[in-house]
Amino acid sequence: MLPPECFSRGIAARGVRPARPAARLCLAAATVGKRSNVAGAIDQPCSAAFAAGTLSLMRILYHLTLSPFARKVRLVLAEKHLEFTLKLEKTWERRPEFLALNPAGEVPVLIEPEGTVLAGTEAIVEYLDEVYREKLLIGLNPVDRAEVRRLNAWFDSKMNLEVTENLLGQKMMRRYGGGGGRGQPNSQAIRAGHANLPYHLDYIGYLVERRRWLAGDHFSLADITAAAHLSSLDYLGDVPWDAHEPAKEWYARIKSRPSFRPLLADHVPGAAPPPHYADLDF
Repeated sequence: MLPPECFSRGIAARGVRPARPAARLCLAAATVGKRSNVAGAIDQPCSAAFAAGTLSLMRILYHLTLSPFARKVRLVLAEKHLEFTLKLEKTWERRPEFLALNPAGEVPVLIEPEGTVLAGTEAIVEYLDEVYREKLLIGLNPVDRAEVRRLNAWFDSKMNLEVTENLLGQKMMRRYGGGGGRGQPNSQAIRAGHANLPYHLDYIGYLVERRRWLAGDHFSLADITAAAHLSSLDYLGDVPWDAHEPAKEWYARIKSRPSFRPLLADHVPGAAPPPHYADLDF
């Protein structure tokens, strides 16, 4: 069974918070492990004095390893070639320093180099696509953007409720997470997740048999969102790829993208992924 630092339930509160002093941000970060930029190199904790001169120049993403919402932001940052430092946040601990960044107490939370704090998946990705426009991921025109956002909502809401929460949520947070939800995983919910997943794989297959990518001719946030959820489920070995060849072929294309490589290198202590997880050819 996986430890709780792999996953976070739900999407964090949305919004942009004003900049915080660099020393305080370092206090919020210094107690957790760090992994720098898209390559995943290990960082050492910084002191408040060091942070005063350097933390304001760093982009920081608070995350949980298998959270599909945090993975989504990681992929967007990587696709836009924006370097960042990963900081693992055990959200169930409800640290005051982290709650000061996001009162909802959930990941992802992104701190921009100048100190702007962004909380919530959609707020973060919309901000990144508006500010860093060299590579647009939410469509090139209003029609494209509408379709990307429709599919983004499909996977982050419908698939998350019907599949991700029933599998990743039950197998991990139900057993290990804090709060009133702690207890044995609900076997009925797990069965429902397994029963619902083929429906979503079939829908992905339906789309890619008619389009190059999920939302059309261009790789977009829709592909990132679907892949973020499936990658977390695939780490558990819960995705029946062989029965869904079109979805498998699409996911193989996603896995081969440089932005996806750090996710394939993720490893949760005590819970190794299945052998095919990092295999580009399955």
